[in-house]
Amino acid sequence: MQSNNKTAAILVIGDEILSGRTREGNAHYLAGVLNSVGIDLKEIRVVADEKPLISEAIRALDSSLGGRYDLLFTSGGIGPTHDDVTADAVAETFGVGIEMNEDALAVMRARWEARGVPVTGNRTRMARIPLGAELIPNSVSAAPGFHLGHTYVMAGVPEVFRAMVDAVLPTLPVGQPPVSESLNVDRGESDVAEELKAVAESYSDLSLGSYPWQKDGVYGTVLVVRGLDSARVASAMAELKLKVGA
Repeated sequence: MQSNNKTAAILVIGDEILSGRTREGNAHYLAGVLNSVGIDLKEIRVVADEKPLISEAIRALDSSLGGRYDLLFTSGGIGPTHDDVTADAVAETFGVGIEMNEDALAVMRARWEARGVPVTGNRTRMARIPLGAELIPNSVSAAPGFHLGHTYVMAGVPEVFRAMVDAVLPTLPVGQPPVSESLNVDRGESDVAEELKAVAESYSDLSLGSYPWQKDGVYGTVLVVRGLDSARVASAMAELKLKVGA
């Protein structure tokens, strides 16, 4: 499926994801958001809380640094503890310094003082922002994310991550969302492979996929047609139904 939409990647950062301690959900959430606004997600990576790995991934994924995609969204590693190294990694990757951002600190102090929370060095560490970056507001807990190059750096805590996505969404170069139709058949994936292939060859401008399922000893397949032209999608699905006898 060809489009003029902007392309994107998601970089999930965190030892807790790789160890299996935490179930990752931010990439799944953002994938749905990007699809809904016509930004084509092409890749998702997960790396440990290690600066060289983070830098390597950003260089490979952010087109402003010669990487593959128009936009890069990161999740995780901007908290108050010693292993939160994402901000430092981003600064090093872009070749800029990092320092306490007074605007970020002011917002954070105001929230803490309003709640009677003591201001500690660990907490203020979250106001360290790479030079030249634009802040991403955080309506949940005040500590901001930031945007540098084509990279949007956001928190790993799901509620905060979603608030930051909401904040950046109006600024993104949205495109044409795809449309899709699905068909559920009580036939195994291998039993419908030839019919699916034939329709895919006739509609090379669309994306056709098959997703097998099994329940109580019954095998079936969900057939999905996706594309930017709703009439073409409907036509392909009609032909697919005829071929599989649905």
